[in-house]
Amino acid sequence: MSHGPTRRTTVKTVLGVAGALAAGANPLATASAHAAPTTPTTGTGARAADPDRPVLRYGAPATDWETESLPVGNGALGASVFGTLPTEHIQFAEKTLWTGGPGTPGYRYGNWENPRPDALASVRADIEARTKITPEDAAARLGQPRIGYGGHQTFGDLLIDVDGAPGSAEGYTRTLDLAQALATVSYPHDGTTFHRTVFASCPDKVLVGHFTADRGGSVGLNLRYTSPRQDFTATTNGDRLTVRGALQDNGMRFEAQIRLLSEGGTVTANGDRLTVSGADSAWFVLSAGTDYADTYPDYRGADPHDRVTTAVDQAAARPYRELLDRHTSDHAALFSRVVLDLGQDSAPDRTTDALLKAYTGGNSADDRALEALFFQYGRYLLIASSRAGSLPANLQGAWNNSTAPPWSADYHVNINLQMNYWPAEATNLAETTAPYDRFVEALRAPGRTTARSMFDARGWVVHDETTPFGFTGVHDWPTSFWFPEAAAWLTSQLYEHYRFDGSTDYLRATAYPAMKEAAEFWIDVLRTDPRDNTLVVTPSFSPEHGDFTAGAAMSQQIVRELFLNTLEAAQTLGDDPAFRATLKETLDRIDPGLRIGSWGQLMEWKTDLDGRTDDHRHVSHLYALHPGRQIEPGSDFAEAAKVSLTARGDGGTGWSKAWKINFWARLRDGDHAHTMLAEQLKGSTLANLWDTHPPFQIDGNFGATSGITEMLLQSQHDVIEVLPALPAAWSSGTVRGLRARGGATLEFSWENGRATRIALTASRTRELTVRNALVPGGTTTFKAVAGETYTWE
Repeated sequence: MSHGPTRRTTVKTVLGVAGALAAGANPLATASAHAAPTTPTTGTGARAADPDRPVLRYGAPATDWETESLPVGNGALGASVFGTLPTEHIQFAEKTLWTGGPGTPGYRYGNWENPRPDALASVRADIEARTKITPEDAAARLGQPRIGYGGHQTFGDLLIDVDGAPGSAEGYTRTLDLAQALATVSYPHDGTTFHRTVFASCPDKVLVGHFTADRGGSVGLNLRYTSPRQDFTATTNGDRLTVRGALQDNGMRFEAQIRLLSEGGTVTANGDRLTVSGADSAWFVLSAGTDYADTYPDYRGADPHDRVTTAVDQAAARPYRELLDRHTSDHAALFSRVVLDLGQDSAPDRTTDALLKAYTGGNSADDRALEALFFQYGRYLLIASSRAGSLPANLQGAWNNSTAPPWSADYHVNINLQMNYWPAEATNLAETTAPYDRFVEALRAPGRTTARSMFDARGWVVHDETTPFGFTGVHDWPTSFWFPEAAAWLTSQLYEHYRFDGSTDYLRATAYPAMKEAAEFWIDVLRTDPRDNTLVVTPSFSPEHGDFTAGAAMSQQIVRELFLNTLEAAQTLGDDPAFRATLKETLDRIDPGLRIGSWGQLMEWKTDLDGRTDDHRHVSHLYALHPGRQIEPGSDFAEAAKVSLTARGDGGTGWSKAWKINFWARLRDGDHAHTMLAEQLKGSTLANLWDTHPPFQIDGNFGATSGITEMLLQSQHDVIEVLPALPAAWSSGTVRGLRARGGATLEFSWENGRATRIALTASRTRELTVRNALVPGGTTTFKAVAGETYTWE
């Protein structure tokens, strides 16, 4: 029997910021109590435990980029702020500055030349005859060396000498205000208090640094640029510093411009640096770009000079206060949608690094403050590293200080890029997926080349790793060169966006074409398994683990999910009946990749090869549990997944621990999910709260934010479940603004582990189902009307 909610009101009176946003209103106008203020944070006034104003706070400058610098970003530009005295150090990167690709000597476009046309058939035949072959054997026959793969590049460093600044200062404070996206420094010296604020503005497409003091005429700066490469020239003219060059290996042109402005004082050019003296305040605006374009096959566009000049000059024409207000308003419109209070009712006295060092995962308010801060930090980092018009967040988001970063700071698509976007929809940041959507679209053209030349198949494919230059082929590292299921997995995020948003225009124009082409690839590539006459992926490799076989669980689960999603989408859009019939026939025959093994485990391979003592960091065969939706809670497969997950243990690298938070939440074990969050914070989190593999990898940050969300709200099975995996440590709390599939924004509170109030605002008119002990009968289904709010309490 279905029961409706006990009360209906309009959106704005119930949900504040979250509800106003669901109704399309401006949160700064309709819910000022929750909007980020536009005054920069300085000193100790930023309290880390204020749920509306989460702040990272430190008592000393950064001495190391990876562990201590504080990140700001506008999607395209990522900067790391050190807060050093007496020379401020700001390292910056721009996501399209990449070596490799077209223009690189020896580069072969297409990424795949097939000198052994029979290699794929021979590998399949050997797997059929022997059950498995080693990764080394597979790589020797199917792989080939990478030429011109390249890597992300640091753009360089700004060094800003501050006149009269001390080597150290009593009362020094360094902060990163997540609600306003401001990195600040405050320190007293000789009776004057000095302030610095750094932010990366998306609306103005610039990095901004502001220096001021509470005594007039006290600001003097000397700004200079440096880079670990020697492929540039730096020149000054008036108040402008221009950096211009071309990467040596591929000729990519790049340019950055910085203008230094002031109130009072005088700005002068001195060789390759800018100087201001005797100012009341001074600020710089910086823009950077390259001639990269995401167009196959050349990946080159216009010279960046005009674009960079326009951005810098337009920003410089605005007063600093206007730049600040435009930035904080833009950021708050996204960030302020979600507020999480886990009971951190008093601000901790400790700095963030001290909070992390003292963290135990116990019941203290300080532990709750750090956990809530970590959740919001993931949302902050996603906003900062993924905005429309830029590339998606890479292995390091938008931040890189190296010419040879780990794993090239590329796009690993055997989990890492996908994990970056796990929190986007549910934490009310759907706009951040625009770069991901465009990136997937750009991969389709080169992916067709590889599908034809390597598999003689329709559709498109990409393997384990890719770059901004459309690398869709393979390399020859045995445990990480083969993963043709990646394209299918990439499309799942596109369909998730539709499931949350419900836009058939988006489904028709963006998601479905990529899904259909990926499905066509697998319709052509699947093979009949003579063991049981099912369709299987062969060769198949469970990422970075075990041998090459036929029908490994993850391969089957991903491809089957692709077919299920594509069939649903085709039915929604009324696409080609013949294609739908083919999908149904294929689904009837495909091996689902779900089997329970000899010791009760969910099997990783089609043959029972799982070891009870195997603690490998990848738990790929649980894909159907998360991020997939093929395992229902309480089912035999869910119990088998629990057996497998328990056997793998609570160890692993940062991103692996983050994935396990999500697994345990999907298994409705909030306490074990919290244990994994604690393990990640204690063992895989740096002082600046970046996740570490090691080294730094941002996917763990995003995966943890996703996991915390899964503990509070789930909707993957088209039922909105409130508090499905609440840990005992979070006995009371409130969250506002989380999103559920089907088009709903929620606010709910709980005490002593039980919900006390649930408010749901519908963004679409449709039937919704809500599950929680607070609603009548524990589960209620009702007709929701767009713009209305439904409340249970």
